[in-house]
Amino acid sequence: MQPAPLPNSVRFGPFRLDLRAGELHKDDRRIRLQEQPFRVLKMLVERPGEVVTREELQKKLWPNDTIVEFDHSINAAIKRLRDALGDTAEKPKYVETVARRGYRLLVAVEWVEPASPPAGVGPGLPTAPRRAAFRLPLLKKI
Repeated sequence: MQPAPLPNSVRFGPFRLDLRAGELHKDDRRIRLQEQPFRVLKMLVERPGEVVTREELQKKLWPNDTIVEFDHSINAAIKRLRDALGDTAEKPKYVETVARRGYRLLVAVEWVEPASPPAGVGPGLPTAPRRAAFRLPLLKKI
């Protein structure tokens, strides 16, 4: 038995994150997003509503043998991500800073999974995507 196919992309708000192509789209427009902010966003959408710690980001973004100023680099990646999303740290709509811990995605996500081709359809032919929804309860600010 083959493992289930991985999702192709995830939707949140007006955005779609294409995991296969490594692209962020708002409505039908592609938004430029560098590799590190993309990887941060990928980690956040994989765990919506949960805190992704700065230490987890550090381990994922920079292997052990990489020499970099982690705090500055993480801050810069988060700032570039917020700029791409049209978000701010002061009034976050998408990415919330959790003081001294990390970051949290504030919106629900919807995973768009690849569909299994119908019988008789060969690989490479387009098929309609199956959608798997994951909804978060509304988060209240304290």
